[in-house]
Amino acid sequence: MSPWALFILAVGVSADAFAVALGKGLQLRAHVVRGALLIAGAFGLAQAVMPLIGWLLGSTFAEAIAPFDHWIAFVLLAAIGAKMLWEAFRPDDDEADAASGLSAREIVLLALATSIDALAVGLSFAFLDVPLWIAVVSIGVVTFALSFVAVLIGHRIGTRWRKPAEIIGGIVLIGIGTQILIEHLVAG
Repeated sequence: MSPWALFILAVGVSADAFAVALGKGLQLRAHVVRGALLIAGAFGLAQAVMPLIGWLLGSTFAEAIAPFDHWIAFVLLAAIGAKMLWEAFRPDDDEADAASGLSAREIVLLALATSIDALAVGLSFAFLDVPLWIAVVSIGVVTFALSFVAVLIGHRIGTRWRKPAEIIGGIVLIGIGTQILIEHLVAG
C-alpha cells in the first residue's frame, strides 16, 4: 500500500471522528484547547488501537462482530446525540457542567463508537501487505489532527449559536449512527 493510499485510508477512517469532534466542539464553552486535546487524544488513540486489535484477532473476530457492529455504533452515537439534544433544550442548572461540556465516560463512548470501522480496517490488514505500525500510527495521527481542528471549529461556531449548534450536533450524531446502521442493513 502506497503512502498516499495509506493517508487516504486514514482520512476516510477519521471521518466519523471528525464529525463527532465537531459536535462536541459545539458544546464547549470553556477550556477549549484542553477539551480539544482530550477529545483528539481519545479519538486518535482509539482509532490507532482498533486496527491493531483487528489485525491481532484476524478474520475469526470479524465473523463474530460483523452481524452487529452497526448496531453497536448506532446505539452509542444515537444515545450521545439524544443526550446533546436533551442538553440543548434544558435550562442550564449546573453552569460548571455546562461550561466544560465533557465527561470522561462520554469521550470514551464516542471514541469507541467512532472507531468500530477502524476495527474492520484492521481485520483487513491481516490479509493485505500493509506496514502495520506505519498504518496504525498514521491513522492515529490523522485522526488526532482532524479531531483537534474539528473541536476548535465546532467551538467557534458554538460560541455564537450554541443552542442551535447543539441541536444540529445531536442530529448529526444520530444521523451518523443511522447511516452506519442503514448501510450495513442494506448491504447485508
